[in-house]
Amino acid sequence: MAGLAASFGSGAMTNDIAGIKEADVILIIGSDTSAAHPVIASRIKQAVRFGKSKLIVIDPKEIDMVKYSAIYARQRCGTDVAVLNGIMNEIIKNGWQDKEYIEERCENYEELKTTVQDYTPEKVEKISGIPAQKIREIAELFGKAETASLFYAMGITQHTTGTDNVWSTANLQMLCGNLGKNGGGVNPLRGQSNVQGACDMGALPNVYPGYQKVIDENARAKFEKAWGRKLSGEVGLTIPDMLEGIEKGSLKALYVMGENPMLSDPDINQVKKELDTLGFLVVQDIFLTETARMANVVLPAACYAEKDGLYTNTERRAQLLRKAFSPPGQAKEDWVILQEIANAMGSDWNYSSAHDIAEEVSALTPQYGGISWERVGTTGLQWPCPTPEHPGTPYLHKGKFARGKGLMKGIPFKEPKELPDKEYPMVLTTGRLLEQFHTATMTRKSEGLNNLAGPRVMISVKDAEELGISNGETVKVSSRRGEIQTPAFVTDKIGKGTIYIPFHFHEAAANVLTNPVYDPVAKIPEYKACAARVSKL
Repeated sequence: MAGLAASFGSGAMTNDIAGIKEADVILIIGSDTSAAHPVIASRIKQAVRFGKSKLIVIDPKEIDMVKYSAIYARQRCGTDVAVLNGIMNEIIKNGWQDKEYIEERCENYEELKTTVQDYTPEKVEKISGIPAQKIREIAELFGKAETASLFYAMGITQHTTGTDNVWSTANLQMLCGNLGKNGGGVNPLRGQSNVQGACDMGALPNVYPGYQKVIDENARAKFEKAWGRKLSGEVGLTIPDMLEGIEKGSLKALYVMGENPMLSDPDINQVKKELDTLGFLVVQDIFLTETARMANVVLPAACYAEKDGLYTNTERRAQLLRKAFSPPGQAKEDWVILQEIANAMGSDWNYSSAHDIAEEVSALTPQYGGISWERVGTTGLQWPCPTPEHPGTPYLHKGKFARGKGLMKGIPFKEPKELPDKEYPMVLTTGRLLEQFHTATMTRKSEGLNNLAGPRVMISVKDAEELGISNGETVKVSSRRGEIQTPAFVTDKIGKGTIYIPFHFHEAAANVLTNPVYDPVAKIPEYKACAARVSKL
């Protein structure tokens, strides 16, 4: 993200799914892969069961992927930088780093080396709870591998130290020479089906499509010419900035597309207060979500099966989706709604199809220059694909990095913003279940899925015994933001002092409890660690 410029700025996988089987070692950290990314999880399982790969899992929960692992380590929530520094400390101490790769392709190695020297396995054990010997075992297996890949998801990014966490994953992979290699790489797994494509198309406050910066005068001039409009060049607002703007009164209206902040944003009670004071709220979605119920205007949109277009997935693969059904009632494709609103406000947009928009994307976005409907076919194309003759790029940074040399950086460990205390003695972390998706806008329409997976708080056997709580008993979970009631799921698959709540369920919403503090760079909330209390009703 930070160390490797453009590729990590987009949060894309550096490598492809097909190359997973080429890894000698696969490290999963901060990802419940089989629950949140089951297709990629199945490829990892195949690489382990039928191929040469050995799997390392580092996670506060004993996730399903642990069944396939050679080593499993349970860290305290929010200690990932310390853990990764400890692994690098041991790799450097034993000379397992790729010295030639570091010399030729990286810079700032001495700073990294100096920083991680302080993170001995014994020190990391005190910080993270992972036994020192297990840190050594992970370092040896990973450091000695010819090719190792690293996969992470929101368990790495959704912290106030999310940027530090990501940079640490990049440090480890540069240290071992695993970037720019088939089967290696740093591979963030995106949270929704087209979130990669949305970012690629400029759905970020600081860039135009293709991560061309709004403050870059040449980029701005290019888009001004194409769109026939003067553009401001000012960086826009992130979600925290918007919510703050509502509170201060400087932001008067909000347009929400395909997002449900009344279930997905931290500290929902505060979000509700802010949306209640907002002058004008527009929600564009396929169902009447918790957020849409608060809107002044709801615009019914077409779902994925009711529209044409290109989607870009987590491995940077643009794929063509063709319309199977007509949208019901007054629902329209998103681009049609936006064009009608723009023209009602006095503009002159004249796209006639999603194909027209794809042609403009190809003309204005360098890494999509060779990606067209006619070329993607049934298998898709991976960016960067700059020309119509280019075959696409399965893995990034082959031979050299986008920024020249890969920038290593010494990252000291910082604690989460809110730690357990006498009043709130547990650490709450949140995430997903396989059977439900995101805010469950679609999946909870299925009775079968609801029968398979409902609200719960995962709590350790030891904690449940101490509190006198039995499995399935409804309990109260509280934090400094609020409280919910939900059934207890008593298990030995989570450590003492940690609880886990899936965020899908409005009647027991995890984000009533979560802490609305953000990574200062990426502005991502700390969903993965806050102080909480469980009590009997």
